[in-house]
Amino acid sequence: MKLCSACLLGITCRYDGKSKPCLKIQKMAFEEKLVPVCPEQLGGLCTPRDPAEIVNNQVMTVNGFNVTEQFLKGAKMVLEIAKLLNIKEAILKQKSPSCGCNKIYDGTFSNTIKKGYGYTAKLLLDNGIKVLTEEDF
Repeated sequence: MKLCSACLLGITCRYDGKSKPCLKIQKMAFEEKLVPVCPEQLGGLCTPRDPAEIVNNQVMTVNGFNVTEQFLKGAKMVLEIAKLLNIKEAILKQKSPSCGCNKIYDGTFSNTIKKGYGYTAKLLLDNGIKVLTEEDF
């Protein structure tokens, strides 16, 4: 059993009200249990919502609102789910300020990528949970 970013499974939970389905991961769901999670929704943010990026270690929306608290809450809830279900691996959406693993947007809202980790990915890794992204499949 693995955690999986819900948007990769086709669930419409992204900031833009859409999903980002990954066919390989959707097929994987027929072979093994994937537990869909959306840290932003678990943290209390609605869908759709303003785009957000990590700026100076805080999550800010394109309109200047600080949503760090919601991102932290969502990350902690995902970790709780992983611990509850004894999950050791997660497949997360690359570049996201929650789920990005080694690649995130640079905080300028210009589609520029930099090296870094989203809040959920970092918390899972810090707690010994392996994190993969759709780019690993």
